[in-house]
Amino acid sequence: MSEGFTLWFTGLSGAGKSTLANLAAAELRQRGHRVEVLDGDEVRTNLSKGLGFSKEDRDTNIRRIGYVCRLLARNGVIAISAAISPYRDIRDEVRREHDRFFEVYVKCTLDALVERDVKGLYKKAIAGEIKNFTGVSDPYEEPLSPELVVETHRETRDESFVRLIRTLETQGYIYRNGAGR
Repeated sequence: MSEGFTLWFTGLSGAGKSTLANLAAAELRQRGHRVEVLDGDEVRTNLSKGLGFSKEDRDTNIRRIGYVCRLLARNGVIAISAAISPYRDIRDEVRREHDRFFEVYVKCTLDALVERDVKGLYKKAIAGEIKNFTGVSDPYEEPLSPELVVETHRETRDESFVRLIRTLETQGYIYRNGAGR
């Protein structure tokens, strides 16, 4: 059984967290790892139903995701979280509770997010139609020292994905493809 860890994607809505999380999950499964993805939207439906978007509710949601990731990781699973997780103090609290934690900051400019926003949520938030929207009317606190920063407004999805996998390999979280387990 491979050693579990938590792979934590953080960043604004639409930055590419879920896309990269799902690409990583497929690659890691193909390499023989046990993997579970906790996507922010799915967790809100199944684990955190009834929570709103106040700071307290957001913190509770992230703590719940962190708790499940920790349980999975200690049982040999690579637990992947793809949630905005806007507040640094809670992300750092979750990190402290894990033996092996790899944070990926999926960074993207607000201009690029507005441009690629198919649902029009950013435009509505900027116009004041959506309250407490992270990155517009509610803060997003960038990580101070994540294990990896990918800039999805500057690099392609595939470039970000390759950098992620290579960094996981070089930092000893996973073996190079074809290497021993």
